[in-house]
Amino acid sequence: MAQKKYSKIKITQIRSIIHRPKGQKRTIKALGLHRMHDTVTHEATPQILGMTNKVKHLLRVEEVK
Repeated sequence: MAQKKYSKIKITQIRSIIHRPKGQKRTIKALGLHRMHDTVTHEATPQILGMTNKVKHLLRVEEVK
């Protein structure tokens, strides 16, 4: 079975997770972010896009070219 080719996205945490619900904190940790202004790069899979959509008010998401 052929693997799909996904584009890359750069995710940066721009807001703090202090006083946020536990689910949002876990989502940020699952994305690999640890503190403010941390940046990670992931493939834009449906799972990653769903996670970023859940906490979009805490993140900046950019497409990597």
